[in-house]
Amino acid sequence: MQYSVHPPSEFICQHSEKLLPDWSDPIRSIVVVLQPADRELTEHCPEADHQKQVLRSRFLSFGLKVTEMLRQQGHLADLFDPKTGLPILSESGSLRLDDVAVVRSTLGYATKAIGNCFTVIHPRWGSAVYPSILMSSASRELVESIVAGLLECHHSLRG
Repeated sequence: MQYSVHPPSEFICQHSEKLLPDWSDPIRSIVVVLQPADRELTEHCPEADHQKQVLRSRFLSFGLKVTEMLRQQGHLADLFDPKTGLPILSESGSLRLDDVAVVRSTLGYATKAIGNCFTVIHPRWGSAVYPSILMSSASRELVESIVAGLLECHHSLRG
């Protein structure tokens, strides 16, 4: 697993009320989580679909631990379902999060159109990558320490 913590982009700041309408505090940090897949996820086959389900479940499990720790400290935090682009714990807004666009804007990774969808092109993993996003009202430093601490406890999540 690869992750990085960033300030919200101008787009996310301008549209935060459409992404997370019930949040009373501004988004201060975004966690980009990338997981390597054992195949290109652009393939339309049962194996690719299964791989997406496994990686989605892994992100949801990890992301819920991060959000729980942040919420226990009084911060707003939520993870976006990579399958739907909607928040898991908060009220859904009128805008779905485009995780590929977030990866492109925060990390500068290339993207490629596949039909009417876009996929991330990772420098090492190519299109065998599963992106996902978590947002919080907490500082980048606090989020970074929580994520790093959780990954230290779960060596199997590292990629």
